[in-house]
Amino acid sequence: MKRFDLSLYLVLDPELCRVIGMTETARLAVQGGATMVQLRDKQATTAGMIAAGLELKAALAGTGVPLIVNDDVEAAIAIGADGIHVGQDDMDAAIVRGRIGGDIILGLSVETEELARRVDATVVDYVGIGPVFATGTKPDHKPPVGFEGLARIAAISPVPAVAIGGLKGEHAGEVFSAGAKGLAVVSAICGQPDPLAATKLIAAEIARVTK
Repeated sequence: MKRFDLSLYLVLDPELCRVIGMTETARLAVQGGATMVQLRDKQATTAGMIAAGLELKAALAGTGVPLIVNDDVEAAIAIGADGIHVGQDDMDAAIVRGRIGGDIILGLSVETEELARRVDATVVDYVGIGPVFATGTKPDHKPPVGFEGLARIAAISPVPAVAIGGLKGEHAGEVFSAGAKGLAVVSAICGQPDPLAATKLIAAEIARVTK
């Protein structure tokens, strides 16, 4: 049985994290309450992703927090990652599932209600819905869906949803009210002077709105 908690999902950005580093940022964020960590680096080679992922996996060992690899199936398998997240323009989810087997978490980005309708719950474990807001960390993103769009897409999805795109702790109430099971954050933790304190604040807000 795959167990995972989408409530505070950290997506690492190597550029934003460069001062403290991705591994240290992840370690501090998990200490502060992050429930999932995704390694995303669109510029990295597979070898680079594997090196970064192995370091992250070692840092997260024993925490129970899953390490998800963005997009690179080869790297995810080589790292022994807990999961992989793919977008609509990446490898087809059913093909990814065939490659990784049944035990690894598979996430899929969906930006529209139509895409949510096509999600196969026997293949995909969760969806990432967004962007909720425009965000500089992913300049080629699709048009923002807002909280109303998030609610419509989450209602259609047959699997749990995490919201992404320009989100901060202050948005937790609206994210959970819209039916998502969590919020994915990048700059709200990556690049903050104190990632531990930043994560604790978001975690506290999530706890407040979900109790």
